[in-house]
Amino acid sequence: MRLLRTRRRTRQRAGRTGAVLVEFALAAPITFVMVFALIEFSRVAMLTNTAENAAYEGCRAATIPGGTADKARTAASRLMTSVGAVNPTITITPATITASTKEITVEVSLSLNSNAWLIPTFTRNQTLIKRCRLTRETASF
Repeated sequence: MRLLRTRRRTRQRAGRTGAVLVEFALAAPITFVMVFALIEFSRVAMLTNTAENAAYEGCRAATIPGGTADKARTAASRLMTSVGAVNPTITITPATITASTKEITVEVSLSLNSNAWLIPTFTRNQTLIKRCRLTRETASF
């Protein structure tokens, strides 16, 4: 009796292997696309947040008394390199900060083509741009 049950189970499993293969062939590409999209959009979210923070930190470094455009560029670059961003463009306006400068704007732009972890399928040819504008602090004694 036990041998008959074992043979029946073996036949049932053998007939099921083709269905499992077809189900895997249909589900695997969809699963892989979703995983790759998740990785790509997570990277874009991380770069967006970091670029926004880098623009603020760069602007903050330039607005304090004694701040310069080089200090702003260094502060923004430090944050962008901490996440492995490749070739960020950091623009400080005005390029020369004097005692009479009222406002400072720092813009961080980044090409998503060269900053993707995988092949940039969803973000191809996109540029991420973040700006921060702050009023310059003045030393009052």
